[in-house]
Amino acid sequence: MGRAFEAEGMSESAVAAAVGYDELATLKLVALDGGRSGPVKLSCSGVANRLDVSNQTASRRLQRLEEADFVDREVVADGQWITITDAGESALRQEYADYRRIFETPSVVVLDGEVTGGMGEGRHYISLSGYMKQFKDRLGYEPFPGTLNVRLGDDAVRARAGMTALDAVPIDGWEDDERTFGPATCYAASVAVGDESYEPVHIIVPERTHHDESQLEIIAPDKLRDELDLDDGDAVTVRVEEAAYE
Repeated sequence: MGRAFEAEGMSESAVAAAVGYDELATLKLVALDGGRSGPVKLSCSGVANRLDVSNQTASRRLQRLEEADFVDREVVADGQWITITDAGESALRQEYADYRRIFETPSVVVLDGEVTGGMGEGRHYISLSGYMKQFKDRLGYEPFPGTLNVRLGDDAVRARAGMTALDAVPIDGWEDDERTFGPATCYAASVAVGDESYEPVHIIVPERTHHDESQLEIIAPDKLRDELDLDDGDAVTVRVEEAAYE
């Protein structure tokens, strides 16, 4: 977890705020042309025609996407090579999840993955009083000071987008005399290996994190490695459900 809960600077927030629906429509166009899998060659005039905007507007939208680190660009004489970054793909997945929430009503999201080692910083952050009190009040238990880290397979990474359609438990950001700590969201779940299953657990998703969409961090009242006899590389199934919270 580490710096995942630590608030970022305002400059990055300001850049992110500049990416709105218009920029996301441009990002979708790049993705439809294959920009997720590698560089695609586009011109501002071509983008402008397809979006029914001026060349200057198309250029400005692409620049904002680059400034937000949603795309990488290499400008050449007759256009530009554009690749969607991990951050850009994450933004598209969020849009996808929003539309799924509109048109679908999933009650359970099933994610398959394998146990992996973390960076060892979860123990410290989980134990901080500003988070621990909220965990006890809102989740109904005091978590073991540490997280179970699970790496998802490709199918599970795609399925993970459905999590945002489920009700979850918010964890508020807070600050002490020295630092500001960011908010997070907790999704109710269970973890199964073979015929054994453990619940309740919660997938904790900080608002800002250095993890990509293939990584889950899971908290529970007990040490899950001991309760389920888990080692790195063991296959697990995580079932994510609606969380009861008012």
